[in-house]
Amino acid sequence: MDGNGRWAQARGWPRTAGHRAGAETVRRVVEAAPDLGIGTITLYAFSADNWKRPQSEVSTLFRLFARYMRQEAEKLRKEGVRFEVIGRRDRLAGPLVSLIEETEAHTSACTRLHLRVAIDYSSRDAILRAVEAGARDKQSLSAALGPDVDLLIRTSGEQRLSDFLLWECAYAEFHFTEVAWPELTAADLRLALDDFRSRQRRFGAVTPLQAVR
Repeated sequence: MDGNGRWAQARGWPRTAGHRAGAETVRRVVEAAPDLGIGTITLYAFSADNWKRPQSEVSTLFRLFARYMRQEAEKLRKEGVRFEVIGRRDRLAGPLVSLIEETEAHTSACTRLHLRVAIDYSSRDAILRAVEAGARDKQSLSAALGPDVDLLIRTSGEQRLSDFLLWECAYAEFHFTEVAWPELTAADLRLALDDFRSRQRRFGAVTPLQAVR
């Protein structure tokens, strides 16, 4: 979810205003996703490297996380959205961890959409922890880390993985957009999906036409 801070600064606002606007985009995307045929969506909210940011910005982000869960938990349940946080929890404040666990439990039976939010997340760290826990082959690693990614959308012109779902993105399609996350709309999401559905996904094989040639 790139571009929150730059979007705000371009308007003469503090970076935190961009994060608040970005939270509204999360609501738009979550509301639109099921009707667009999306079953699972993972949002990169706070990376392990984001601890390097100013403490005031980090504190604002965590307050936004907590506010989102308090305000949206019941709506998520009613809309059939299962909420899950991936990433480390040992460095998060106790009350925030409790709120995460409560929201996960409150929505655990939902099946319309699986919303995964990456907080204090590093894909390299997740892979290492899975191996340390006993994962030794593709099947066990995939079971520990989560579902494969079909489409990765990167906003605000960024074109790198940034330690996000490295194992899961082995065969992902990529869609890059110059639109900053606070401005992303359901129409932008639909455009990315149309682009994805127009591609041929061969997973290392060849198309029938290529095979004939």
